[in-house]
Amino acid sequence: MDDLKFKLGQHVRLKTSDEEGHVVGRAEYEASEPSYYIRYRGGDGRQIEAWWGESALTEA
Repeated sequence: MDDLKFKLGQHVRLKTSDEEGHVVGRAEYEASEPSYYIRYRGGDGRQIEAWWGESALTEA
């Protein structure tokens, strides 16, 4: 997993919503892009945890 773009604990931003959070899990697959489990505060203030593909994230 050393080739993954984001590290555990790294602060990231969701590209389309500008919501920010931290990487709490990572997964890599043979036939699709890496995914990251992100813990973040949604636009409505709720804490959310969800898997996002690498292409949906950027460094914060």
